[in-house]
Amino acid sequence: MRIDAYLRESPLFAVGRASRRFDALAARALAEDELGLMEGLVLAALFFEAPKPIKPSQLAETFETTRGNVSHCVSSLEAKGLLQRRIDPDDARAFLLILKPQGKRAALRVIAAFDRLQKEFEQELGKSDLKEMLKMLRRLES
Repeated sequence: MRIDAYLRESPLFAVGRASRRFDALAARALAEDELGLMEGLVLAALFFEAPKPIKPSQLAETFETTRGNVSHCVSSLEAKGLLQRRIDPDDARAFLLILKPQGKRAALRVIAAFDRLQKEFEQELGKSDLKEMLKMLRRLES
């Protein structure tokens, strides 16, 4: 097609294509637990912050997404029995998120899956090239 030359030179298209590919890799890595990428990220974040409970608004800010997106994710994880919401004792309008034991086990599998993906990227590109690529992506992002 005529647009092929443009697409080969387009950073917008390349980043979008890479993003879709990464989403597919993450979906495959998290398929065992029937989790999406955002669900996996939420579980990992809660695991790393434990025992401190986290507010959904903190996750939205950290992941640079909407509170509604986080809310849908939290509802799904709660329905799967992986986390629970508790009313914040300091602010009855807010919830705190806490991993259940099953959620902790799932979080460990998610973290292991993320680590495997990271190692694959490092093997494919090399650590220094991967680090440089991240710098460039952050520059493009800003």
